[in-house]
Amino acid sequence: MLKNWLHLFLYQIKNNKLFTALNVLGLSIGIAGLIFAILYWNDEQSYNAWNPNKDKVFQSISQVAPDMYWASNVAALKTYFEKDFPELEAYCYLENWYYEELVQYKSKKEILKITDSQNKFFEFFPFPFVKGSPKTALKDNASMAISTKAAERLFGNEDPIGKEVRYSGRTFVIRGVYEITGKSSLMPEAVTNLIEPKIQENINHWGNFNHGLLLKLKNPGDAPKVVARMEKIMFENRVVRWAKEEGISVDEWLKKNGQQSTMFTLEPLSKSRLHSVTDGFAEGKGNYQFLMIMLGLSILILILSIVNYINLATANAIKRAKEVGVRKIIGASKMNIIKQFIFETTLITLLSILLSLVIVELSLPYYNEFLNKKLIIHGEQFYLQLILIFFFTIAVAGIFPAIYVSNFETLKVLKGNFGRSKSGIWLRNGMLVMQFAIATFFIIGSYIVYQQVQFLNTKDLGFKGEQVLSIRYRNIYDWKQKDYKQKLFSRYYMIKDQVSKIKGVEQVSTGAFDFGNGSGSSSSFDYNGITVQGQNMGIDFGMLEMMKIGLKEGRYLTEKLASDTINKMLINETSMKLMKEKNPLGKEVEWNGNKLKIVGVVKDFNLYSPQAEVPPMVFFHFKTIDWMLQNASRIHVKVDGKNMEQTIADIEKFWTKNVDSEYPFEYDFVDKAYARTYEAYVKQRNLFSLLNVIVILIAIFGLFALASYSIQRRMKEIAIRKTLGAETNVLLKELSKQYVFFCIIGFLIAVFPVYYLLEKWLENFASRIEISFVPFVVGFVVLLILTLIVVLSRAYQATRLDVLKYLKYE
Repeated sequence: MLKNWLHLFLYQIKNNKLFTALNVLGLSIGIAGLIFAILYWNDEQSYNAWNPNKDKVFQSISQVAPDMYWASNVAALKTYFEKDFPELEAYCYLENWYYEELVQYKSKKEILKITDSQNKFFEFFPFPFVKGSPKTALKDNASMAISTKAAERLFGNEDPIGKEVRYSGRTFVIRGVYEITGKSSLMPEAVTNLIEPKIQENINHWGNFNHGLLLKLKNPGDAPKVVARMEKIMFENRVVRWAKEEGISVDEWLKKNGQQSTMFTLEPLSKSRLHSVTDGFAEGKGNYQFLMIMLGLSILILILSIVNYINLATANAIKRAKEVGVRKIIGASKMNIIKQFIFETTLITLLSILLSLVIVELSLPYYNEFLNKKLIIHGEQFYLQLILIFFFTIAVAGIFPAIYVSNFETLKVLKGNFGRSKSGIWLRNGMLVMQFAIATFFIIGSYIVYQQVQFLNTKDLGFKGEQVLSIRYRNIYDWKQKDYKQKLFSRYYMIKDQVSKIKGVEQVSTGAFDFGNGSGSSSSFDYNGITVQGQNMGIDFGMLEMMKIGLKEGRYLTEKLASDTINKMLINETSMKLMKEKNPLGKEVEWNGNKLKIVGVVKDFNLYSPQAEVPPMVFFHFKTIDWMLQNASRIHVKVDGKNMEQTIADIEKFWTKNVDSEYPFEYDFVDKAYARTYEAYVKQRNLFSLLNVIVILIAIFGLFALASYSIQRRMKEIAIRKTLGAETNVLLKELSKQYVFFCIIGFLIAVFPVYYLLEKWLENFASRIEISFVPFVVGFVVLLILTLIVVLSRAYQATRLDVLKYLKYE
């Protein structure tokens, strides 16, 4: 039986090479798209999946304002954790980012990603230890634990345990070697325990949010209790205490400061990658929306491919009607025919999956570059998902055509009048309408995404970053050193002076912020009973002018006025609006106990990515708030564009000789670095455009095949019409009008979903376009033109028929 089915299958392929190829190609493209989405999904879902504590370990997120979440916490909570929280199994303060610093063993030097944490770090991230013990790996501030890969780079074949390394001017002893076995929110190459002095320094400061905090609960269900107690403690030690110090009531203090008491969110590790309210770990936050977009679009394409297959299969069944009729006459049952056609679908699906795996394997390097990942095809989970795709495709694409074919009426098809039957037409037409709807969704959606990304590309950001180098700058001094701040200033001014002398350098300055990444410091300031939570923007003279950041009113800070380094400041337009002061020049505000006078209002500019709102900002010279210079991680240099390569080479030569000989010279252009802040949305645009092309191709495959079959069935009718004198244009109109009607129906079905989903997508942006009627008009016109091109080309060929060929037996 199987041998007979196989012969029939090969015979059908031989007689229908084009349509079989279109079927296989369409299905393989659809399956390949879903495989790409699954690989991305599996990778994102794998974060922390290995961790047995993923549901018991919670990251503490501080909500300091209605729309402001920080992955940092006050150290003062530590004393309460030790006595007032029986629900806790353990707690751990840590720096939830990496120090990318140089670690030296003898003459060997390596830059490692280092996490600084309390000694209980490995209770929260229980990486398996290959040497040493997690209990003693961080027993004191001279201990260091390193990963197996870092150990190989530093020590080669030597045993690292007990070896001494130099890091940040200190000597550490390697007390443990751990192996990172799976994706994790934190995957440091080394871990140290230097955080305790910083915690003790802030143990009584309830306004300093400096460190990440992990809580391990005995029972995850107790998280609400822990949150409530943390919020109560913060309320008593911040709001109540500060209101008492000011001699006002709690209600008056809250009204005056215009803010709520600090709230907390405890997020389990199992959800931190894709569902966190903020980016709280060094490995970053996954883009859940983009992941769902990829998965959703891939499923749509697979559905389109399956619909295409069903359409072609049911249309092709007309040619096989007599075959089915003869088989029924000689005893084949309905179930036997269903099994035969499912068997054929299984072979087609198998071929499609094999071809899709080839497509994925060949395209994977480009896909990895697109996502900035290292995905590979492997794993039991992936193979199980592939098997599910296989059976799903067979079930959906095989059962409908098989049942349709098995229901043919034997006598009718053997008499030869099956072609006039209306049976099955409703199914093909419905599928065709669905194809048009999906194609409409992609055409309109890609146009709107393109418009938004183009809007971001052309939007006035409020600054100009062309020809401005942003050079990575490391603070080499320990804040505990004698004359620490004096050394900090001396080093910076030496660099500024020497770099300014290099040919091609036009200007040198810096600020305690990074375009695209924001400011590392935020404080509130008070004005006439109004409290504004602003970004602290420490700057050097000329920084705003160099970046062409304009003034709304007033003046810039200038070195000609000594007072500009003592008690003067600038604010941005957003701060001015929150202050509710129409004329802020000359007004005095209180900033962290300092009385500062406003001398200028800076025009709003995008400090963060362009999809974010512009926050309130305050600007002052580094000498005014002298600790701000330690937050400067970039030095900005404007260069002449005429001989830029030589100028950059000269800066690098000076930098590696006089500034930092151990670390590589790293720079970027401000405008290019900023453009990467919305790179994810550029990728979404490119993805939509690519999928749009794929969808249109699949839809055209299906439309071409279906139009061919449909017109082929009407060849005798066309011959009779031509004999009776019908003109070509009348025939073309008659043959194409049903497809135009289906195109309109499909378009109307897609209008609301595409508008709703793209409107939700645009809510990501503070600056966004408004959806107009233009994308819908363009989408409809493009779809209609493609439909007419395909259908009319096939119809025109039909009108050139030889009438005698179809009427000689009539």
